[in-house]
Amino acid sequence: MRKLQLPLFVALVLTFSACKKEEQPKGNFSNSNLKSTANANAQLLSFSLNSWMSVVADQTSIAAISIPGTHDSGATQEQVAGTAKCQNLSITDQLNAGVRYLDIRCRHIDNAFAIHHGAIYQNLNFNDVLNACINFLNSHPTETIIMSVKEEHTPTNNTRSFEQTFDAYVQQNPVKWDLGNNIPTLGSIRGKIRLLRRFSGSSPKGIDATAWADNTTFDINNAATLKVQDFYNVNDVNTKWTKVETLLNEAKNDASNRLYLNYASGYKAGIFSIPSITTVSNFINPKINTFFTNNTHGKFGIIPLDFVDSGRSQLIINTNF
Repeated sequence: MRKLQLPLFVALVLTFSACKKEEQPKGNFSNSNLKSTANANAQLLSFSLNSWMSVVADQTSIAAISIPGTHDSGATQEQVAGTAKCQNLSITDQLNAGVRYLDIRCRHIDNAFAIHHGAIYQNLNFNDVLNACINFLNSHPTETIIMSVKEEHTPTNNTRSFEQTFDAYVQQNPVKWDLGNNIPTLGSIRGKIRLLRRFSGSSPKGIDATAWADNTTFDINNAATLKVQDFYNVNDVNTKWTKVETLLNEAKNDASNRLYLNYASGYKAGIFSIPSITTVSNFINPKINTFFTNNTHGKFGIIPLDFVDSGRSQLIINTNF
């Protein structure tokens, strides 16, 4: 697959504009979403972050689960520090660390998908992402992956639409996909990838998030009801944290089947308007740790993070039990 060749300065500008192992720590969980079986205690002693959904009841709506996620899940490469990299862990390592929401950004090129963050190719293609996800689900059939798919950067040299190329990927292994457009129960999507669609489609396909608003908090109401905080262009890190914390508390107190997506990620523009991702993550991630250390039970929605690690993921997971 061809890689984009651009001068460094142009690549940075485009990135800025587009920014709009197996063995894991054991869980110490107890409470309402646990499977109500006589051997629940034995289950608790035996599961790890790579199988934490195994002790969540089948009938639980995914809107009632606190789910660690990653923003720009495939973005591990950058040419200038702080400008494009959003994760230290590979897709496989993210899943093993308990992440169950992936934010996948695809450049449509040569009738295939290359993983990009803005102009920056991430040395990763969509088949690499899918292989990691399917291998993980085959090894951990109690789990599910909610995958946001969004078109990124400039399409090049294609003879079909983005949707048609996506459909071709699904047809490689259709049994591993769930393209329902509602908010499902966990039991109905175990072992599968549930699509959250951020690209236009000719028919219902996955949770429809195409009405994604820019740089704000907003609602989406169709077959699935969502509330999303994606304030990514951060002029003040305290304001960003207030928006994150407000939605965490709203999710906890909402008894409806609304799915909350609360992006804890963002960038702050620096000199020459060059984005700094780490300026935001270095402030927000410790706040996330503190919040979930103090709020140990409740449903807080999906929380996509930059630079996820197993410790932060576990704090979020713990609130389910």
